[in-house]
Amino acid sequence: MHPTFHAHDHAHCTGDVMARAEAITAANGARLTPVRRRVLEILLEAHRAMGAYDVLQRLAAEGFGNQPPVAYRALDFLVEQGLAHRIQRLNAFTACMHAGEAHAPAFLICRVCDTVAEAPVTPIRAALDETAAALGFTVERASIEAIGLCPNCGDTA
Repeated sequence: MHPTFHAHDHAHCTGDVMARAEAITAANGARLTPVRRRVLEILLEAHRAMGAYDVLQRLAAEGFGNQPPVAYRALDFLVEQGLAHRIQRLNAFTACMHAGEAHAPAFLICRVCDTVAEAPVTPIRAALDETAAALGFTVERASIEAIGLCPNCGDTA
């Protein structure tokens, strides 16, 4: 079962992601500033997609400023560095749980609680590439978002 949807050592997974984030940004010649670090921590806290204004409210409450560019710049940086993903359907962001690894995830999004899990998409992507190639098309980027019910919300439905 996917750890996002079930009880797990959240402090351990957060610690792992933050350590990888430091290494990735340093290797890229970038810096995980206090605001960027805090935004990533906020995204990691609940394993759910968060809109920029939700992130901004948390930052403002913690004294990081209340201007929208503060949140948007940090979120854009995290996406550019491969530390977060933008969930198009929700116009929101989620922390990447596989930062630093070459992967193309499908996002499993609970329609009730907005919890987001990353699932491997290799067989789906291979089928998409094959279908596209048959039409003479080359897929450069794809985003797969599946909406449904997580085990917690499905149990109560």
